[in-house]
Amino acid sequence: MNQRPVPAAGEQPGISAAVVVHEGKVLLVRRRVAEGPLSWQFPAGEAEPGESPADAAVRETAEETGVTVSAVGLLGGRVHPHTLRFVSYTACEVVSGTARVADVEELAELVWCGRAELHEYVPYGLYGPVQAHLDETLAR
Repeated sequence: MNQRPVPAAGEQPGISAAVVVHEGKVLLVRRRVAEGPLSWQFPAGEAEPGESPADAAVRETAEETGVTVSAVGLLGGRVHPHTLRFVSYTACEVVSGTARVADVEELAELVWCGRAELHEYVPYGLYGPVQAHLDETLAR
């Protein structure tokens, strides 16, 4: 697993993404500013100095969507093929809150997406370990 919690000198901080599954759906957000072909994605953002990828994913989810989540486990990490940034993916579960666009400067909208419509929101496919996690958790 390619896991780097702290970027090397001169590198941009890593991105931490939260894969939040609740009641058979996954939380996706649409940013106001697109990142290449990425439209819909998981709540995510840069890890702060000294912050673990899981802690960053939990924090970013709360800041962006108003939902408090807990980290269940790290799904993996990779250099994203579209942004060329290192992204770690953390499986999360909802602790409390109702999802809403909490960061109106950064997000345009959000959706709880079921397995059947996931390809409509993410037509370019997902990172293998994330897809495997969603195949398992969204099937329950």
